[in-house]
Amino acid sequence: MTDSPEYLVRSDNRRLAFRVVSGTQPTVVWLGGFHSDMAGTKAQVLADQAQATGGGYLRFDYFGHGESDGDFAEGTISRWREDALAVIDELTEGPLVLVGSSMGGWLACLAAIARPDRVKALVLVAPAPDFTEKLMEPELSDAARAAIARDGFWTRPSEYDDGGYAITRELLEDGARWSILPGPVPIDAPVRVLQGGADPDVPWTHALELANALTSDDVVFTLVKDGDHRLSRPQDLERLVAAVAEARSLVELDGEGDLVARRLARAARIRGAPNLEALAPAPWASAEEE
Repeated sequence: MTDSPEYLVRSDNRRLAFRVVSGTQPTVVWLGGFHSDMAGTKAQVLADQAQATGGGYLRFDYFGHGESDGDFAEGTISRWREDALAVIDELTEGPLVLVGSSMGGWLACLAAIARPDRVKALVLVAPAPDFTEKLMEPELSDAARAAIARDGFWTRPSEYDDGGYAITRELLEDGARWSILPGPVPIDAPVRVLQGGADPDVPWTHALELANALTSDDVVFTLVKDGDHRLSRPQDLERLVAAVAEARSLVELDGEGDLVARRLARAARIRGAPNLEALAPAPWASAEEE
């Protein structure tokens, strides 16, 4: 694993920062949240797990996020979807497991729809499909709406950014173009959803609506009743590592043997997952959403 990021240069000469753990397929690809970056706790724990187990892993920062080029205020769902597809197309080979957190859950679904031949399983953490239209816009105050109408943006206060960050008219309008709910959502790969019951940002009912809208029959929805939006406590990280290990094993075993044999092998692989105490750093939060 590289200590410093590498860069993928897009067609507009803007660079996307990424880090790779070289290893066996299927490759796990991390898609982070809105105003987040690839240095978050969950992304790092999965990098540590990949190093420990020899699995391939890739994480990156979208345009305007983290160590990538660009102004965050100029970002849209369209742009960040294109970033995810560029990373998939240019930096990975073979079958993939996409792990999406919050907004990254939405982008993971959009990528899976666009690349069904590559994306073989998904793990979604507090997935926020359609969040610009269904979660963010309804919560805007009258003053925020007035600012967006007048100036084209509103600066949202943030405890992680002294100057706050911009919510733009373009972000809201563009997000509506990529709406996937109420569905059906044409994803037939296995999907594992981890959702906090005490999440103040993404209601568990919203994540459940996504799970029910997926066309896949292999969907498992795990509600962590006391879990928050980040799901970055040690016990939450352990669930994430187990879900990713299960997703990888499902892809590796796809088409091999009968269903009972596949499930027994999968269970054996999960039991053999490394202990999180040796992998997980102390929980911390570097951005608005991990």
